[in-house]
Amino acid sequence: MSCEHVDRLAELALCGLPPAMARALQEHAAGCAECGAELASLRAVVGSFAAWPDMLEPPARLRARLASRIACEAGIEPAGVAPPALTEPEWTTVAPGISCKLLAVDDDRHLVSMLVRLAPNTYYPSHVHAAVEELHLLDGELWIDDRKLCAGDYNRAEPGGVDSRVWSETGCTCVLVTSTQDALR
Repeated sequence: MSCEHVDRLAELALCGLPPAMARALQEHAAGCAECGAELASLRAVVGSFAAWPDMLEPPARLRARLASRIACEAGIEPAGVAPPALTEPEWTTVAPGISCKLLAVDDDRHLVSMLVRLAPNTYYPSHVHAAVEELHLLDGELWIDDRKLCAGDYNRAEPGGVDSRVWSETGCTCVLVTSTQDALR
């Protein structure tokens, strides 16, 4: 016979319960063999999710609300059924010294979100922006024309703007949201 509390364990593992309810369910799981085993299994799955870098980690309250909403809307698989495997996008070399990891594509708005990595002493081609481009530098240094960006810096380029000289002496990684219709020069 299944314990009546087993359905709430996913929310506990995802930190999606109010503190008082979480404490009570945690105490129950400590004394219930079925719930204890299920919670350990769920925590192992949650622990295997790719960790966000600290600088991108959402506030704890937001993360808890998001986890709870995802668990609720997605439905949690019954005990004993493995959740679908999460797949991490692959890095793709697009030019010598330049690799990209595609995160999202919005075909209707002609936008792409990706991680871009430049090896040391690599130049990115000169280009004209077809739409707003947003770049957040995660590590390393990046020069865009005469402006030097350091880890944590943000750059916004307006439509029609030109980046004539983009390069990294140290190598770098950035989050880039840009148009799929940018024109190389």
